[in-house]
Amino acid sequence: MPKLKTKSGAKKRFKVTGSGKIKRKKAFKNHILTKKGTKQKRRLSTKTTVKKVDEGNIKPMLPYLF
Repeated sequence: MPKLKTKSGAKKRFKVTGSGKIKRKKAFKNHILTKKGTKQKRRLSTKTTVKKVDEGNIKPMLPYLF
């Protein structure tokens, strides 16, 4: 059986926690930040976990992290 390839985009965007959850960055924090409020930018800068529904799409992209 050949080795599986990891998706490069996924390995840059997701990290796995010690308990097996997947961490991700929130969207809308890259550009056009002048019209966004400080509170919104601070809220968007925190990391969050991927929902259980979407884990099935991400796990095949990262075959050796689980």
